[in-house]
Amino acid sequence: MIDAERLKKNWSLVAAYGDQVPLYFYSTLFLTHPETRDLFPMNMAAQRDKLVNALGAVVSNVDTIDAVVPTLQALGRDHRKFGALRGHYPAVGEALVATLEHFSGPHWTPAIAADWVAAYELVAATMADAADAAAHYTPAWWDAEVVAHERRDLETAVITLAPGSRLDYLPGQSISLCTSLRPRVWRQYTPANAPRADGTVELHVRAVDGGEVSTALVALVRPGDTLRVGPAVGTGLTLRPGRGPIAMIAGGTGVAPMKALVEQLAAAPRPTSLYWGARTPGGLYCLDQMRALAAAHDWLELVPCVDEDMFGSAGIRLGSPAELAAAHGRCAGADVYVCGPPGMVESTRKHLAGSGVRAEAIHFEPSGE
Repeated sequence: MIDAERLKKNWSLVAAYGDQVPLYFYSTLFLTHPETRDLFPMNMAAQRDKLVNALGAVVSNVDTIDAVVPTLQALGRDHRKFGALRGHYPAVGEALVATLEHFSGPHWTPAIAADWVAAYELVAATMADAADAAAHYTPAWWDAEVVAHERRDLETAVITLAPGSRLDYLPGQSISLCTSLRPRVWRQYTPANAPRADGTVELHVRAVDGGEVSTALVALVRPGDTLRVGPAVGTGLTLRPGRGPIAMIAGGTGVAPMKALVEQLAAAPRPTSLYWGARTPGGLYCLDQMRALAAAHDWLELVPCVDEDMFGSAGIRLGSPAELAAAHGRCAGADVYVCGPPGMVESTRKHLAGSGVRAEAIHFEPSGE
């Protein structure tokens, strides 16, 4: 039987070495199994500790593995887009165990080694089985043509894609994108529309400092270009069943999944308030479009808000979307959906909790995929 507590303590010991851990892991993996190098981006700076931290956290919590089986299965299906095969999993496991042994020093024992191997094999089997099953009914990725590219400002673009074959997703789920301009680098974006009859997907992309993919998508991609798209993942922002009110709190391009959810709700409307914030009115890059959507649905209230407004723009409130939504009583007894930059999501959750909103009523997609 695997001793999960022993694994957690060992992982805490190893994780204390910080950046040294992923450096050792990748050096070991690429030296012992050079064929795996092509699974990762050429520039490893952005990748760095993501895989190692995820593996350590999941594997060391093997006692609660049943709770994350759906997540592991989704990861297994998603990782097919990297070209990951069942045969690659043992190489990653060997490098992980070698890394753990190296940083454990005298604390490493045969019993701990056996526990790590058994726990990793359980996780890897769950992911690989899901990937193998998915291969029978869905592609590993879709090639999608850029059919429209609209620059809304210097940093934001609205991009419409047409996948070569149907891409299934639920409103609120994310898809990952890769462009040949940034080979093997993938980033997650959430469609701004519910699935359409013609299969097209609308994405809202904001270029962020140091963002290889976002900068390329906003500044370099053009209609006619082809992007590679991975399968849909995530359930944090998908619509929960019920008939009660909904409050949506969005920052910047975090309005994209809210727009998709509104389109889904049109089939079975519920009282919905959408508070959308930006630093200045210029950051509300698709305000006319969102106002038209609200005008078309009498059950939808749109409240655009900003931190600064030198000219007192009509119909735009001053303040944060979370503070205004709570002050207006829109979050009481509602399902609350939150999306935006990580700092905004975290501060919104804290503010809502302080306002008496139950944690289980606050829905968001955890960052750090």
